[in-house]
Amino acid sequence: MITREIQLAAQIAGAPALDNFTVAATEVDGEVLVRTDQVGLAATYLELMRADCTIPVPAWQPGQRVGVAAIGTVIRSDSPGLAVGDLVQSMTGWSEYSAGPAAQYIKLDPIADPGYYLGQGPTAYYGMADVAGVGEGDVVFVSGAAGGVGSLAGQIAKCLGAARVIGSAGSPAKVDYLVNELGYDAAFDYHDGSAADRLRELAPEGISVFFDVVGGEQYQAALQTARPGARFALCGSLSSQLGGAAERFPKPDSAAAQARGVELLPFSCYHTPDQIAAWREHFSTWLGEGRFVYPQTVIEGGIEDVPQAFLSLLQGSYRGNVSVRLS
Repeated sequence: MITREIQLAAQIAGAPALDNFTVAATEVDGEVLVRTDQVGLAATYLELMRADCTIPVPAWQPGQRVGVAAIGTVIRSDSPGLAVGDLVQSMTGWSEYSAGPAAQYIKLDPIADPGYYLGQGPTAYYGMADVAGVGEGDVVFVSGAAGGVGSLAGQIAKCLGAARVIGSAGSPAKVDYLVNELGYDAAFDYHDGSAADRLRELAPEGISVFFDVVGGEQYQAALQTARPGARFALCGSLSSQLGGAAERFPKPDSAAAQARGVELLPFSCYHTPDQIAAWREHFSTWLGEGRFVYPQTVIEGGIEDVPQAFLSLLQGSYRGNVSVRLS
């Protein structure tokens, strides 16, 4: 089978652009052949496209297919465990078709919207439940709360018993979305004055948990308004994602955190089977109880449209978890 896929044309230095990507034709063959129906997008992919990648996994090289999570339909199978028509998930990336051993495909329950399987729930759940240990009475602040991770993290905190959840976002429309659709207790536009002042207004008693995907000024604001003993789950630094490695992942001010009694908890989620299972178990329960909303943006297009959708994601054009449904 000849398929079209998105390859990295050149590793990224500075701001990403369309000429960092190319559409290539390649042959795929294996025990199972799958038509890709939908591919997931995540800001984390940008780091894997850099020559100075700081994530402890191999960076993508020029000429290599990019992307990770994909949902597809089996169209040929020599495996007794997978049949033609089965819905499967894989880490095969941005390609119209994929093929390989049956073990690299996870059979899924057919659902009305398979995009649910492409979200960043494992990261949000692991960071909020296991790393930050959110529980009854916590006052939680989530930066970048309208994005793929943040839009889930705040809801997870509420379901785990947090007394108050506050989010930041980049526009009044996103602030309204957080409060009126996702159930945040309060939210603010980080362009609208001092983030520290807004946090003092919205959490006068101080925050006990900070889930950070942004860094920069919002990290400093959280530090200024943290209670003694607060836990900071540090997931990313999107505010400086276009700089050099030191700028993209600045070292947290540990001296200031120690002086305020704040526990810094940087983490990465590798989507292990246990992490995925924990997320799906709780997500399905909360969704069935009507306590959870799955926020997502689905873009319709061909494989050639995926790079532009990815760039738009990095520019903050979408809300929630983002995927491209291939047509």
